[in-house]
Parts: sequence; C-alpha cells; structure tokens
Amino acid sequence: MKLSKIDLTNILAIGHSNGQLGLLIDRGEDVEYIEISAPAAAYNGLQQVHYIANNEISAFPPNLETPEEIESSQSIAMLPVSSSMANGIGYDEERKVLQVEFKNGSVYQYSEVESETWESFQSADSVGQFFNAEIRGSYYSERIDEVNMIATGTLDCSNFEEDCPD
Repeated sequence: MKLSKIDLTNILAIGHSNGQLGLLIDRGEDVEYIEISAPAAAYNGLQQVHYIANNEISAFPPNLETPEEIESSQSIAMLPVSSSMANGIGYDEERKVLQVEFKNGSVYQYSEVESETWESFQSADSVGQFFNAEIRGSYYSERIDEVNMIATGTLDCSNFEEDCPD
C-alpha cells in the first residue's frame, strides 16, 4: 500500500446530510462551508480516522465492532416494515446493533444504538423520516451485504445508502 501525507488541519468540522458531506474550512481570515456529494460511509470513515488519530490506538473505538465482527455475528431477526425506504428493520439488544435492509437490497448494521432509539424507530409513523433524522450519520455503520453483492455482480454505486423517502 502506498501512503500519502495529508494535512487536514484546516478542516474545522464535518457533517453529513442528504448525500452531502459538509466541510467547515478555515481559510485564514474567513471560514468557508462547502458541501460535496458523498455517501454516509465517507462521513463514518472520517469519524473513525478522527478517533484513531486522537486516541492512542490503532483500531476501531471501544465498543464499536470491526467489520469482521459485524459480518461474523449472529443474524438479527428482521421485522417487515411498510416503507418506501426499507424492507425490514431489526435490533440486537445485547450488542446494541440496529440492522436495516433497504429497498435496493443493501443491508447495514448501526452500532451503539440504544434500545430507546430502537423502540422509537419501530413505532415511528415514517420509518424513512425517523431514519434520516435520528440514525443516518449518527452511528458507526457497516454494510454487511457487500460480499454477497460482489459475488453476484450486483454491487454498483446505485446500491449505496441514499436519501430515504418516507
């Protein structure tokens, strides 16, 4: 692997909403806010890099599962939902892992989700609106169906997490 030196000292803050990665940049005398098109995975990756760079570790934050742990974990029972965003949602209370199967077939697990959030999610009037407001970009997430999609040749950019209508 070839490594490249990067300097992110001018990045003051980041955020993610509606498929856009928001960057607050120190331009010297001015502070500029820009948005670039990026999946939520980019935001999650930057959060992980920040944690690793600012804590004396070389791995994922404590209590967050690595992709291998998520992939090898027991399956989560899914509840079907009436939504244009998702086919089903599930929760593992012991591990505090929320799982969402999106309409496009992609499956994501979200770590460190409290049971109260799960209860609110499953009783929400709109699964998509609740997901966008309370879950998307707020938790470490890992796509768990990519291996199957690569094997079947169905992995392309349209399969990545998008904005969720109702």
